[in-house]
Amino acid sequence: MSDSAAPHVLVVDDDLSMREFLAIFMRRDGYSVATADSGEAALVEAQRQWPDLVLTDLNMPGISGMELLSALKTRSANEGRDVEVVVVTAFGTAESAVDAMRRGAFDYVLKPFSNDDLRVTARRALERVRLQAENARLKAVVQDEVHFGRFIGSSEPMQRVYDLIRRIKDTPINCLVVGESGTGKELVARSLHEAGVRKGPFVAINCGAIPENLVESELFGHARGAFTGADRDRSGLIESAHRGTLFLDEINSLPASAQVKLLRVLQERRVKPVGSSKEVPVDVRFIAASNADLEQEARAGRFREDLYYRINVIRIALPPLRERPGDIGELVRFFVRRYAAEYAKPTRGVSAPALRALRAWQWPGNVRELENTIMRATVLSQDDELLVRDLPEPLRGYSAPVEAPSTREPEGYVLPEDGLDLDELLAEVERRWLVAALDACGGNKTRAARTLKMSFRSFRYRLAKYDLDE
Repeated sequence: MSDSAAPHVLVVDDDLSMREFLAIFMRRDGYSVATADSGEAALVEAQRQWPDLVLTDLNMPGISGMELLSALKTRSANEGRDVEVVVVTAFGTAESAVDAMRRGAFDYVLKPFSNDDLRVTARRALERVRLQAENARLKAVVQDEVHFGRFIGSSEPMQRVYDLIRRIKDTPINCLVVGESGTGKELVARSLHEAGVRKGPFVAINCGAIPENLVESELFGHARGAFTGADRDRSGLIESAHRGTLFLDEINSLPASAQVKLLRVLQERRVKPVGSSKEVPVDVRFIAASNADLEQEARAGRFREDLYYRINVIRIALPPLRERPGDIGELVRFFVRRYAAEYAKPTRGVSAPALRALRAWQWPGNVRELENTIMRATVLSQDDELLVRDLPEPLRGYSAPVEAPSTREPEGYVLPEDGLDLDELLAEVERRWLVAALDACGGNKTRAARTLKMSFRSFRYRLAKYDLDE
């Protein structure tokens, strides 16, 4: 139901006088109205213009009001369009009323009826349709905020990544994706490809997994007779990604000879297969990724500096999971749903202590480690939610409620030999005090904010920052 358009009502009755009366009555209340004299005609009319509300008689020749109700509700569920149905009849029974409600009727009205009662029923039914539409819209908004392409997470670091992907997705510009192992570098490449206008194939290759003597053949292709066993011409991966995207993971693993040839492809946009004298034009967007610091590798002479600058036109840095702890809850719920469905487990959620342990862990393996942990826990779980006992042993000790740190000033400050991350330390202290205040105030956020002598708005901001607002 559009916010701007008047709700559309379909009146279905084989009695002409009742049909005309209900149509006039509904139009006077400001609704758009269509009429039908049978269930069959009503289905045709609904196909032409989907109604928000249907007022239908029960006993009609052909398709009855009860059958019409079932057909409309089935179509509503299959097509994702809301409709409420009110059965209006002079031949009501308790059994038919129960049957109508079981099939999804909003209400069951007996003739003769009070005009005011019918008006109230119609308004309530249309209000439900409006709320259902609004709920669907809000869910779509939340889904868009939490999910981007194949990514999950609404934290500020990830929002910056999403924004950069949106700005460059429709360009052929080369990109370098950097980040720790398990942060999702290939997901960035796939999101860029799937969200953009390039409709060619997406080709991904792990450069470190190809034997060195086969790298050039795999990337650039080869001509028949180029080497022993080359019994036919073969296109390389670069050519197979024509008009699409080529993702080169672990590009730092490419041998020097392949780096030289790749640089020429990036400059000339032409590929020369091994053993061939002909060059093939290609239109490919190159996205590279590396766990190593390519700039440092280039300075050390282990990676061609000119190739580094060719691929590092746009740099996308993925944050490690420990720098976006607010996303852990949503990631956990997503993985629980996925693996519960895959392994036919009854698990539908995660307990508060288990979630507390998952949030407290530092996740050196990032999202990949978290996913594997949830997959294992879901397989082992025998309950409708993940419990602490389902988690790996090292995580279980983090499930206890966090005690507030002491306010006493230490006698002396001794820095670790390798230094410390002050921002991370202060953030952990702040998070612990927030949890302590909530525990002390029984979860009452207003009292907790007052206890910490801060405004409620500031308190809510910090709860959201550390994903504690639930």
